Amino acid sequence: KNDEILTNIKLPNISPEFFHVLLRYIYGGRLFLEEYDISDIIKILVTSSELNLQELIPYIESFLIKNKTNWLEQNFDLVYQTSFENDSFLKLQKYCTDFISKDPEKIFNSPSFSTIPERLLITLIKNDNLQMKEIQVWEYVIKWGLAQNPELSSDPTSFSKDDINALKNALHHCIPFIRFRNLTSREFMKKVKSYKKILPKELYNDLLNYFLDDDSKESLPRISISKQISTLEIPRVTNSDNESQEYMSFASGTTSTGRSMGYDSSLLNKQKVSTTNKIKNIDSKIITPQHAEIISKWIDRLEITDKLTTSHEFKLLYRDSRDGSSGVFNRFKKFHEICIDQLHTVTLVKVEGSNEILGGYNPIGWKFDGNYGITKDSFIFSFDNENIENYILSRVKDEKKAIRNIDGYSKGPSFGIYELSLWQSINNKLRISCENTIYPTYEKRISKIDNSNYLELELFKIDI
Repeated sequence: KNDEILTNIKLPNISPEFFHVLLRYIYGGRLFLEEYDISDIIKILVTSSELNLQELIPYIESFLIKNKTNWLEQNFDLVYQTSFENDSFLKLQKYCTDFISKDPEKIFNSPSFSTIPERLLITLIKNDNLQMKEIQVWEYVIKWGLAQNPELSSDPTSFSKDDINALKNALHHCIPFIRFRNLTSREFMKKVKSYKKILPKELYNDLLNYFLDDDSKESLPRISISKQISTLEIPRVTNSDNESQEYMSFASGTTSTGRSMGYDSSLLNKQKVSTTNKIKNIDSKIITPQHAEIISKWIDRLEITDKLTTSHEFKLLYRDSRDGSSGVFNRFKKFHEICIDQLHTVTLVKVEGSNEILGGYNPIGWKFDGNYGITKDSFIFSFDNENIENYILSRVKDEKKAIRNIDGYSKGPSFGIYELSLWQSINNKLRISCENTIYPTYEKRISKIDNSNYLELELFKIDI
């Protein structure tokens, strides 16, 4: 309202007390944070953001991190929630991320653990460096879920159908990040089995078969597991090719340290690769005839130990170093022109700074309409270039989203939602990513890389 003398401005989200504090700063240029309680400083920080006093935000953040560390740790859930509700609080966000990585147990053991937001809990249980056994992680997750529904009994055998649904809904986004196969059989039977109705049916049945099969499995802390394998870290869940893959849709994701849940380490060095030299030559800068023979077996749905009876010809269609176009957002123009509607193609990628070779098989041909290509026969894969027997094969699960028919010349071959995708960045870098999704299109994640550079891309047409 304008009364020709003063204009009244309504700021409903800002306390008059802290507005006056910042008015003194605006007109006097000084702010003495030592004069205020820490909780008030947090409110001053939020009010500074509301008033768009961007130069003040890093100053207040630095003051808190440098001088009030103990309070920040004791009230971490509040600090975490405040920092990630505002894109301006970058220093506090970094503090929270570093703290989770270094001291996650402090949060689990905090008196306020049950009140932390779901987002923070998921960040915690995704952490590879937890110095605790998986059964402890499970127990904390259950504790948190019950706290969100205080009317529930601590005895799951007394749950009604509504109780089961309440807990299932509370933990829906957390279950995919529990590494159930790191439990012992006894732990699973005593601590998990009674909660079977909150687990996806396919996951529970697969785990039941797994744990009933062998009672000698040891329970290991995550940190000791991650140090046992150097080439590919052990997954949260592992499975062999002849086991049901259905539960894998509930066991995908990646952590800030790069370790992923989807690796099938049971394949690594498990079966001796049998090659017959059926494929003599291949015009590739990325793979050898031995790689091509293994890929041919996968196309024919043969076991890796089977002999290849049919020789598939690999005909080079596209090589990025030869055919890639220059200019921003134009790199894959020739790929679009050459490979449109080409059936039975294999994509190969050499990743920069890595021994990995990544790729995928598309039997239906490439379209560029922004939709998805449907097929039940596609797959993605990775090789360790130093040892051909170190590989991961991941067949399609959701055939309706098997192939991503990307549009635009800055986008290259893509499989699934984002399980294997290539693109040209705004600074003209060639990028590749193998992201995890909560409901993956393919059986498992083939690599821990995310937004990495690649050195070479090749597409071959396979003579079927």
